[in-house]
Amino acid sequence: MIRQEYFNFIEFRLSCLATRLELRGGLNVLDLHIHSEDFYPRLLNLVFGWNLKNLNATDQNAAGIDLVDSGQRLVAQVSATGTKQKINSALAKDLKAYSGHRFKFICITKAAPQLRTQTYENPYALVFVPATDIHDCPSLIAAIKALDTDKMEAIRNFLRAELKNEADPAKVESNLATIVKSISEQDWQAPGGAPETIPYEIDGKITFNQLDKARALIDDYKLHHHRLAKIYSEYDRQGRNKSLSILDAIRRDFLSLDGALTADDKFFRTITVAKERIRESANAPSIADEELELCIGILVVDAFIRCKIFKNPAAPAHAYS
Repeated sequence: MIRQEYFNFIEFRLSCLATRLELRGGLNVLDLHIHSEDFYPRLLNLVFGWNLKNLNATDQNAAGIDLVDSGQRLVAQVSATGTKQKINSALAKDLKAYSGHRFKFICITKAAPQLRTQTYENPYALVFVPATDIHDCPSLIAAIKALDTDKMEAIRNFLRAELKNEADPAKVESNLATIVKSISEQDWQAPGGAPETIPYEIDGKITFNQLDKARALIDDYKLHHHRLAKIYSEYDRQGRNKSLSILDAIRRDFLSLDGALTADDKFFRTITVAKERIRESANAPSIADEELELCIGILVVDAFIRCKIFKNPAAPAHAYS
């Protein structure tokens, strides 16, 4: 399922970052800590819907707190040190300007459940409930796990952009990435000869499945169906079931999509999921994003024509094609 893929990616990246922050902090190597000053407010805003701003950008000596969301009357401190002393020290600073604001403490290096059961000094009457206002890496990941798919996707994209130099999950080669490389080497503007006869009326399938926005793309790429068949044929000479594995991967991704999505959303989400699968492959082709989308679009339209995705109006009523 796509949610599981998103969660696995997010959990891996955040867990790796937390471990590295703790280890490097012990060695007094603090480059990641400096990066985290801008990274974590943006992440927290995505997860919780806050609008935190980094005070260190305007005041290098902000007392006790790092982040402020003036609209929601929220202040926060992000720290690699998860101790009661650290929290009491933050609350003891001159925070009278923030009286009545809610205080959040985020430990970015390790689990800190014991901190949620402690009692703290709060001389400036900030709103602070340790059980719910102290966050750590596990609780942050748990909050992300509860988000809807679109928000998880946004966080995954953010982590990919921000932590692109961090260790990736183990990558494996995929047949899908290999076929895309072959497709990218073709000239898809050149005429490809007479198209093969397709055993049903494509426009009928488009209409039957209520594909409106996707119709133009299908019309553009359906002419390449017979050319892709030749590429598949060449590819299958290298081993059994190679083309079948590609088509089944596209089909599984399609079937895993949320049933509440519109037909057009399912079509374009299938392209997006295939794109992400390729980007995560060890043998991902080094091509521009626009070229990759072209290649995947041709593959998905071909899967549509082969009735691997969406219902075939000519099939029996009990069949799902």
